[in-house]
Amino acid sequence: MTAVWWLLIPVAYLVGTFPGATIVARAHGVDIRTVGSGNPGASNVTRVLGWRRGIWVFVLDAAKGALAAGLGLIVSGRPAGYVLGAAAVLGHVLPVWTRFRGGKGVATGGGVFAVLSPLVFVVLVPLWLLISRLTKKASLASIVIVALLPVGVGLMKRSWWEVGATVLVCVFVMIRHVGNIRRLAGRREHALT
Repeated sequence: MTAVWWLLIPVAYLVGTFPGATIVARAHGVDIRTVGSGNPGASNVTRVLGWRRGIWVFVLDAAKGALAAGLGLIVSGRPAGYVLGAAAVLGHVLPVWTRFRGGKGVATGGGVFAVLSPLVFVVLVPLWLLISRLTKKASLASIVIVALLPVGVGLMKRSWWEVGATVLVCVFVMIRHVGNIRRLAGRREHALT
């Protein structure tokens, strides 16, 4: 079975490349890469087209991660869930179809952990909503929950390798937020509507 799930890594990556934000925005006559922050993700769609459409993008992006991680769990257990989930996040962040210029990976990673650590997911999603509503900064909310995710997985008493794998995924997503961190520090970060 191990050989089978290793063969599924490219499939999970391709699932991750599904352009939910681009499709939702185009359905409303907007090229999401040319407006707002230019990022093809749920936060930018929310900023440009409102919460309702942003939620649709979040659901689509999270579904990619959940599908990949769930497939891994079914095929070969938790290690495969992590590997295929990470491949989906990689596909979202670095999609081959758009010269490796994709989203930030928060929603897709959220979908992965909705499957692998559902209780942590259920706690962190309302926290993301609360922070983003109060501060009008989706990036700040994302940075906070990405930082807290490995802590939550650790508190669930998962094995050391699961905590380590979670840290690696979160570091990858956090690297995508370096520009946001700089803008937040300089009080120049984009605000949600």
